[in-house]
Order: sequence, then structure tokens, then C-alpha cells
Amino acid sequence: MESTVIIEKGIFIVAIFAITMIMAMYSTWAERKVAAWLQDRIGPNRAGPLGLLQPLADGLKLFSKEEFIPETRNKILFLAGPAISMSVALMTSAVIPWGDKLHIAGRDVILQATDIDVALLYIFGVLSVGVYGIMIGGWASNNKFSLMSAMRAGSQMISYEVAMGLAVIALIMMSGTLSLREIAAQQHGMNWNVFYQPVGFIIFLVCSFAETNRTPFDLAECEAELIGGYHTEYSSMKMGFYLFAEYASMFISSAILAILYFGAYNYPGMQWVVENWGVNVGNTIGIAVLFAKICFFIFFYMWVRWTIPRFRYDQLMNLGWKMLIPIAIANIVITGIVILLADKFL
Repeated sequence: MESTVIIEKGIFIVAIFAITMIMAMYSTWAERKVAAWLQDRIGPNRAGPLGLLQPLADGLKLFSKEEFIPETRNKILFLAGPAISMSVALMTSAVIPWGDKLHIAGRDVILQATDIDVALLYIFGVLSVGVYGIMIGGWASNNKFSLMSAMRAGSQMISYEVAMGLAVIALIMMSGTLSLREIAAQQHGMNWNVFYQPVGFIIFLVCSFAETNRTPFDLAECEAELIGGYHTEYSSMKMGFYLFAEYASMFISSAILAILYFGAYNYPGMQWVVENWGVNVGNTIGIAVLFAKICFFIFFYMWVRWTIPRFRYDQLMNLGWKMLIPIAIANIVITGIVILLADKFL
């Protein structure tokens, strides 16, 4: 029995890693298509039908590029930077419930690599390590612009993690659990958390832009000031790892947004579908619904990138410390008052 569970979880983990990489790879294609659509252009259209082979061509190009390592005494750290960023982007997917369950070969298969009681703490712990990939890469590059970019990225990510954590505290107070599976299960039908925590959702959404270094919070990669940012000195697949890590983080953060606030794999009429069409059909539709929500948030990331200009750095820090954190604290207080009043009078 234990060996069956190990094999099952191993296959599931490999599948999730593969899906994450495919989503990251084709997010580069989608980014160009969305940009072209917003700018009234065509976008990639030569590498395969509709340009669908463009990500493979980009990957092949990165693989074939010559490796350059700058003159630095920290070559091990220089190599470790992109590896840390990529590993962190993939590790977060371990606790995400991608669906409810499937009944296969006489047993229930849980669509989650591991279900831990403190999944939210795990996510924040892993995200806090992600800043090291950027800081180490920028510092070990022996380039003043890369170092300045790494310092920007580090202070930005640390600042916005505070507001993000405070936004999630209000959600935890309401749901009473740190388990992503339980949070998802509580949002059956249309009982989504976004209707109870709209302010927390907006704060979390804004902070997710800052955590993934996406426009308008891409001050770490500001080409007009810092050449290419913390990955200026990187080439070949080390450069590719940093780029893939950004898109993988965007995919994972979209999944977390969908699970925490938009009902995860739940959809209206899900219980009826499960009772009448079977567990496998109902929960397979739930998986498709979750990925549809994820794709919507990925599209939103891209839409914002090609619509809003980046902030100045002082505006970015003022937004995080002087606006989002006080609003998040006020949201916690109001949530606590509402919970107390509901327990007393309802």
C-alpha cells in the first residue's frame, strides 16, 4: 500500500512540474500575443501554426547560446542564483490542491502532492527564500547595476510580503485554517472568499504583482536605469532559468489567488454534477474550472503589463508601507469585529 502511494505521488509531482514548465513556456507565447492584440499587431506567427512553436524555438536558442561567466570570486553563488529562483518557483506547487479527488482503480486519488495543515505558512516560507535567488545572483555578478537591481528587488519583495501576510491573516481568521484544501472545500458552489474579503483580495493581488516583479512593479528589471537588472551578466540557460522562474511564479501565484479567493476548483452546480454524473466527471470539470481561473489571472497580469507604466521607486515603497499595510491592518480589525458580532447575534 505504501509503495502504491509513493508511486502515485511521484507520478503526480512529475506531472505538476511538467504542467508548470509548460505553462511557463507558453506564457511567453501568450505574453507576445496579448501584447500584439493590445497594440493591434499579429504577434508570433511564423514558428508553427499561430506561432505555437515559438517557445520551443526560444528554448533551443537559449540552450545553444554560449555560456559567459564574469570574472568573480563567487562562481558557485553565481550559478546558484538562477537555480534557487527556479527551485522556489516549483516547490510552491507541492501544497496546491489542483482538484478534489478522482476514483481510479478502486481507490480515491487526492489531486494534491501533499496536504499539510500549515500550507499557507509553507508558501510564505518558500516565497521568503525566493529573494535569495535574486540577491545572490545580483551580488555574485560583479556588476554594480546587477547589485543595485538585487537590492531593489530584495527590499521590494520583503516590503510587500508584510502586506500580503496581513491580508491573508484576515482570511485565516474567517476560515479558521491554514490548509489550502480546507480553504478550497469551504468555498463550495459560489461561496467564494472574494465576496467576504474584497479588500484582502485587492491587497493580495497588488502584492502578488510586486512579488513576481511584474509591471508596474518591475523596478528590479528597469532597462532604462539598470540595463537588464539582476540577470544582466547571465546568458544561455541560466538566463532562461530566471525568465522561466518569473513565468512559473506568475502561474503559481495565479493558482494561489484562485484557491484563496475565487473558489479554487468549485463551481456552481458542482454537487449536482458529482451526484448525477459521477465523481470523476464532476471533479475533472473542477480541474478545468481551476485552470480557467488561473488563465484569467495570467491574462490579467499580462494586460496590466502592457497597459500601466512602472512606478517610481519611492512611489512603490510608499504604496507598500504607507497604504497597503495600514489598510490590511484595518481590514484585520474590521474582520475581527464582524466575526465577534456574528458569533454573538447570529
